[in-house]
Amino acid sequence: MSETSRRTVLAGAAGVLAAAGFQQTARAEENGVRRPFTLTVLGTTDLHGNVFNWDYYANREFDDSGHNDIGLAKVSTLVNALREQRGRHRTLLVDAGDTIQGTPLAYYFAKVEPINRSRIHPMARAMNAIGYTAAALGNHEFNYGIPLLRAWERQLDFPLLAANALDPRGKPAFRPYVIKTIWRTGGPPLRVGIIGLTNPGIAIWDKANVTGQMTFPGVLEQARIWVPEVRRRADVVVVAAHSGADLSSSLGDQVPFPENCSALVAEEVPGIDAILVGHAHAEIAQRFVTNKQTGKQVLLTEPLFWGKRLSVMEFDLAYERGWQIKAKRSQVLNSNTAPEDPRIVRLLRPSHDKVVGYVNAKVGTCKAAMSAATARYEDTAALDFINHVQAQEIKKATQLPVLSLCAPFNRAAAIPAGEVTIRDVAGLYIFDNYLLGVKLTGAQLKDFLERSATYFKQVDGPGPYTPDQLGNGVPDYNYDVAAGLDKPLTYDIDIAKPQGQRIANLSYGGVPVTAEQEFAVAVNNYRQSGGGNFPHVAKAPVLHNAQQEIRQLLIDWVKEKGEIDPALFHTKDWRLVANGVPVQITTNG
Repeated sequence: MSETSRRTVLAGAAGVLAAAGFQQTARAEENGVRRPFTLTVLGTTDLHGNVFNWDYYANREFDDSGHNDIGLAKVSTLVNALREQRGRHRTLLVDAGDTIQGTPLAYYFAKVEPINRSRIHPMARAMNAIGYTAAALGNHEFNYGIPLLRAWERQLDFPLLAANALDPRGKPAFRPYVIKTIWRTGGPPLRVGIIGLTNPGIAIWDKANVTGQMTFPGVLEQARIWVPEVRRRADVVVVAAHSGADLSSSLGDQVPFPENCSALVAEEVPGIDAILVGHAHAEIAQRFVTNKQTGKQVLLTEPLFWGKRLSVMEFDLAYERGWQIKAKRSQVLNSNTAPEDPRIVRLLRPSHDKVVGYVNAKVGTCKAAMSAATARYEDTAALDFINHVQAQEIKKATQLPVLSLCAPFNRAAAIPAGEVTIRDVAGLYIFDNYLLGVKLTGAQLKDFLERSATYFKQVDGPGPYTPDQLGNGVPDYNYDVAAGLDKPLTYDIDIAKPQGQRIANLSYGGVPVTAEQEFAVAVNNYRQSGGGNFPHVAKAPVLHNAQQEIRQLLIDWVKEKGEIDPALFHTKDWRLVANGVPVQITTNG
């Protein structure tokens, strides 16, 4: 490349980085006879199958209230710009997990045309082309089973890391870490250790896929084992942890390890220089945690999910009888400032176009439009449709009265009146869950619904309120509504009452539900395995488990019937009240 061309490329890279909000900071000063060296470690996490800035469910470019963009094609442009500016040999790229699940693109190459030796996963093709150094495993990597995960692993040009995924012998089932040696012209080599840690919740959330094949000890516990070994071999130690920063867990007492604990790891385990955080779908531009034993500052950063952000970690090093970190910092770059990398577009366009065609295929019609926009706070036909299909399937396996539970997974989901496509139906159920039927008593059902009702804050009166004023910080996927199949299940959620005392007038077929009454209840595998820490359901007798994917059941139901008629299954069975008075909801703010 000529010097003129080189300057042109660098100028272009500088323009991309300036648009992304990249802040150049002062570098370490000269120290001794050797010049300082700045290592740049870039990070992504929770990509969830997003390559392009595209919403497959809406069939248009992605957009949200923050006008974010998504996808690896845009991330690639930012990565290229930083490599041009810093030098590829000074720049590493790491991911913190949840890569191969989350979009119709990811689903298609897991279920419709599964990957094999000749059919490469789009995320493997994109990440190989971008040039990742390593990636930690996320919990959603196990959703499609270990054989597909291994097939994806074989397609990668970089290692998958999971120090706390163990085989039946207690040995690492994946590489715990990798050491990357960076040769600096005129100086000694710099060795960077990257440790991957995944989430112990896999043992619960994907119990059917991993039981007897792998175990998942705690993030903190395994960090204590592996960080000292890597520290002895590396000058810089970076952990990619699929575990949120702040200590919390949805696992209850089902496993003895917390779900989110990256900051605790930084605090308790000496020898870590930085942690690339994942799993929490939060944004941390830069955060420092003091290690209790050494007093040193550990850098934490988490880029926003789906490729909305790219984390940029910088380490200023000087050689003083070994490499020493003199300063470190991080920031996040916004993908909506960058165009899609044409090279990634060319590579992945055929796969993308195939999936767009698949999700836009017509499967039937609908007599009246259904929307999930209000499903959090009022009974809707959209969720009644899911519950109806689930309950019909469970009825084939039992003589008990059948109920069903489902959550408002996607507020943007809507099935239009008229022609219905796969993407319309799939938008109602964006997770790759499987259907199970369990037996619950009336008392257990009430306990379950009380747990669900923690979704709402306690209020003084019936309002009016905006929907956001009622939310209690519980994710939508951890709020279930119930419905009966042959007879209506009716109940009030009294949000003026304290938690645990909110479910009132619980009746089946107009008759109050008794404590000992038995029901067959349709649930998804996430809930049945203990996801959300709901009572009773994880230990309830299983009546049905045919490994049927719920989203596909919905699609197949529409194909078979040819028409969705909400009048056949939609009734107003539950309501929000305050001291018995219906709560008033306004969307006008």
